[in-house]
Amino acid sequence: MADEFTPITTQEELDKVIGERLKRERDTVRKEYKDYLSPEQETEKYKGYLSPEAEKKKYEGYLSPEEAAKKDALIKKYETDSVKTRIAREAGIPQELAERLSGEDEAAIKKDAESLAKLLNVGGKGGKVPPLKSTEPDGVSAEDAAYRAMLSDLKGEE
Repeated sequence: MADEFTPITTQEELDKVIGERLKRERDTVRKEYKDYLSPEQETEKYKGYLSPEAEKKKYEGYLSPEEAAKKDALIKKYETDSVKTRIAREAGIPQELAERLSGEDEAAIKKDAESLAKLLNVGGKGGKVPPLKSTEPDGVSAEDAAYRAMLSDLKGEE
């Protein structure tokens, strides 16, 4: 047989055998990763990315936080105006009064629209509010009152 097993009895023999195996392994790893840079070279390679100038360039073309906040507020205003217009149309409120509706959310705006619609006597069941006092003169029949109204319309009187 070629090599017979010889037991290792001293520390020097063990260090020699392990040292040779470690050297072979290190050489294998170095060959495998020879295309990669050393840590120092990698640090130099990416040093420019860490500078404040590079950080500014990174976010170039994006909105600043102040500009983004302004745009968000404008979008919220447009959305609120859209909701107010829709609710005003549903409640029968004239378009000119839609922007007068107030409230932070849709429910509050609807509540305000309902109260405004009551004041304006639009939409809903009521239609027109009946007069507080009878408009018919005392002692005149409904037929006579209708004829009188027609006659005054023809004459242009009020």
